[in-house]
Amino acid sequence: MTATCPAHAPADHPKIKPAKVGILLANLGTPDNYDYWSMRRYLSEFLSDKRVIDYPSWKWQPLLQLIILTKRPFSSGEAYKSIWNHDKGESPLMTITRDQTAKIAAQMQADFGDQVMMDFCMRYGNPSTDSKVRAMVEAGCTKILFFPLYPQYAGATSATANDQFFRALMKEKWQPTARVVDPYFDHPAYVEALAQSVERAYAEAAVKPDLLVCSYHGLPQRYLMEGDPYHCQCQKTTRLLKERLGWDDSQIATTFQSQFGPEEWLRPYTVEEVARLAKDEGKKNIAVIAPAFSADCIETLEEINEEIKESFEEAGGEHFTYIPCLNDDDAHVAALSQVIRENLGGWVK
Repeated sequence: MTATCPAHAPADHPKIKPAKVGILLANLGTPDNYDYWSMRRYLSEFLSDKRVIDYPSWKWQPLLQLIILTKRPFSSGEAYKSIWNHDKGESPLMTITRDQTAKIAAQMQADFGDQVMMDFCMRYGNPSTDSKVRAMVEAGCTKILFFPLYPQYAGATSATANDQFFRALMKEKWQPTARVVDPYFDHPAYVEALAQSVERAYAEAAVKPDLLVCSYHGLPQRYLMEGDPYHCQCQKTTRLLKERLGWDDSQIATTFQSQFGPEEWLRPYTVEEVARLAKDEGKKNIAVIAPAFSADCIETLEEINEEIKESFEEAGGEHFTYIPCLNDDDAHVAALSQVIRENLGGWVK
């Protein structure tokens, strides 16, 4: 449908496009490439976010710009290179998020037709949140449903994505009505998708794992004490998964990965715990799943499947099974689509 003048408006009135509802998925982000300057731009944006590192700027920025960003882009670039989608010239997170969006868009089109417009953005890097909000407004979206793809809420993930979305809305002359999707860490469809992925992995494993390690991205312990609900939501996801699988406590564990800086972070640390399990508990065959990630990325493909696996094997572990993120699996797409439908109530027919 084309843009038209409103009824009873003068002939020179700006044309207005038919109203739509935008559905905007958001993930963390990705560098444009794994070379030094691409990595430095990405890491600078990410590590300058006050939601991620909340130290005073006068103390943190000199350390970041003069020391950390002179070295870390090289090591991070090598890590990204090892997992890069060279065929498409992009990171796996970009490929997977695009595929998720396309599949969910097909579901939304089948349900709601041209009433909705679907797209995705990244909190850091490209495509930016600003650019996608602008494109939706230009396309006639008078309402936008913003969906951070983090099952569990954390200030350093969900909140900063929301911050960026609201900053983008501040730039609009005609600001669309907005809704933000709640965390879906305990949504039955999400838990079911997780359980199905575990059941498939166990059925296909050459040696049945002794234990399933649910490895969540870490946060400083201080954030929990200051009121961030992330730790509790992670624990609940593990409990619901355990109950759905019909297991007892001896078959599943919760750990946290990706520690950074000098502070105490949420424990137990995955890299240490898998080694302890192998050495002290005799758990020689384990599986690891990452329920906090909606798509495989550097923290899963490189950190879990390389660094954490190596820690386990060096401590005497024998069989390490990494269970991929839900990615664009049909059950995951169905779960995310269900969450979206529930949040579109009253906005579409």
